Amino acid sequence: MDALKIIEAASVQKELPEFKIGDTVRVGVRIREGKNERVQMFEGTVIAVKGSGISKTFTVRRVSYGVGIERVFPMNSANVDSVQVVRHGKVRRAKLYYLRDRVGKAAKVKEDI
Repeated sequence: MDALKIIEAASVQKELPEFKIGDTVRVGVRIREGKNERVQMFEGTVIAVKGSGISKTFTVRRVSYGVGIERVFPMNSANVDSVQVVRHGKVRRAKLYYLRDRVGKAAKVKEDI
């Protein structure tokens, strides 16, 4: 098992900033449209981080036109171009799935100063 972890650590090349649950992040996602490739930004609150090592993922949620949108991004994906931390959130939970049931100001996360 240790040999797998050594190979896994060697294959991880991406340096992402440190972010936690509750932080608002802006993720740059590479999108291919035919022959062209562009970077589209997806900004939202990190509600979950799952897995470990090379299979680690994080879930980002935002509300657009009154509809909640969640996207799961692999940490080591080639399609994830960049991650910027917009603001740090103050939370007391490891998973923020309860935000799915809330609307308006109740769905906000307090800022950590």
